[in-house]
Amino acid sequence: MFFFNRYLHDIHIAIESIMGNKLKSMLTALGIIFGVAAVISMLAIGNGAQQEILEQIKMVGVNNIVIIPTEDVAGEGAAQESGEKETRRYSPGLTLADAEAIRNVLPDVERISPEVSVNTFVVHGGVRYPAKILAVSTDFFHLYNLGLSDGDYFTQYQNDHGLPVCVIGHNVKTKLFNNENPIGEYIKFGGIWLCVTGVLEKSQVTTTSTFDNAGVNMNNDNVYIPIKTMLMRYQNRALVNTMQGQTASSVRVSGGRITIRQSSSSSTDEAVSSNYHQLDRIIVQVKETEQINSAVEVLGRMLLRRHQEVKDYEITVPELLLKQQQRTKDIFNIVLGAIAGISLLVGGIGIMNIMFASVMERIKEIGTRLAIGAKKQDIVAQFLSEAILISVTGGAIGVLLGVGLSLIIEKVFDIKILISFFSVVIAFGVSAAVGVIFGYSPAKRASDRDPIESLRYE
Repeated sequence: MFFFNRYLHDIHIAIESIMGNKLKSMLTALGIIFGVAAVISMLAIGNGAQQEILEQIKMVGVNNIVIIPTEDVAGEGAAQESGEKETRRYSPGLTLADAEAIRNVLPDVERISPEVSVNTFVVHGGVRYPAKILAVSTDFFHLYNLGLSDGDYFTQYQNDHGLPVCVIGHNVKTKLFNNENPIGEYIKFGGIWLCVTGVLEKSQVTTTSTFDNAGVNMNNDNVYIPIKTMLMRYQNRALVNTMQGQTASSVRVSGGRITIRQSSSSSTDEAVSSNYHQLDRIIVQVKETEQINSAVEVLGRMLLRRHQEVKDYEITVPELLLKQQQRTKDIFNIVLGAIAGISLLVGGIGIMNIMFASVMERIKEIGTRLAIGAKKQDIVAQFLSEAILISVTGGAIGVLLGVGLSLIIEKVFDIKILISFFSVVIAFGVSAAVGVIFGYSPAKRASDRDPIESLRYE
């Protein structure tokens, strides 16, 4: 108890000194106040920017693997060099059967969606509007967390039976159904009437070509239909049909590409090539990000076997691009934290300088205390308490200022900010540590003075 009362008295003397020099104490605390405010506001801006990126990652699908069809250029070149252009192995291309095989064989698959896209026009009530028709599975909407503003998604039953239904984007609804409820109404494309079952929420994500290659199709001008509706009612590139008015004399397969040679009175060697891939892409979502690499390896071997060793597909992982974006944001946070840390360092140096000046101003006071029985530890406790009280008080004011400044920045500049409890604790803790670190040296110097010389000091 005596020990506690003794140092409590030293703290009381420190408080009296601060209150007796309010202006100097406030000026001393300014460095800490603005340093802490800078830490909180800058980290809030950085955390907000990071959160936006994480939301975009969620929209893009960080656990997604995208399989897109390509031409087997490497194999084609090898065949030409060996003179075996016409005897290369046949590949059925990317098909719905591939998607079903992936779902049944790969244990890590959470969701899977085959896709076919067609750029066309949709019609309703005499209005013709350009749109992209996307044939997908029911999993597609959950893959990219696409929400509905009205109605429902099409069901698995509707997909399995190829029923003529659709979910439309926000712009399609606005253009074709501006003053009416689109649910239950019909739109037409390519001679097919589609019943509208749902309307997607307006997407705020602007797709770029890079993202679109990664499988992002969240566009307000899209119309989504069941994949089997597309294959059964509109387009199925896996089916080989002869051209009207002509007779196919031969069908040859080269590099997985189906070539139909036609015979006519004007030409005996007229070739017509078509895209033999049934699907435009397959999107596979695995359960955990850590499973992506192993899943890609299994998918590669599986598809190569199914495509008769013809590598006419490409497997891409959007996560690689997104990791680079996340790294950029992490660097941004580090830079902001470093700038804010420098502000705290400057504030600490200010406290040390003021405390050194305070020691020189109060030499006689120090000598008097030492002469009447105060020990060196009491002098250290007194001046160290002053530094800590100034830094802690400045830290508390800085926290309030930093929170207020962050909210003002959010309102004025329309920037998303995220104030974390961790950043507040760190900023306040560092401000207290600054008081201890930069206050100890002046306090130690004051305690080391000779009391007799201090009393004689003019």
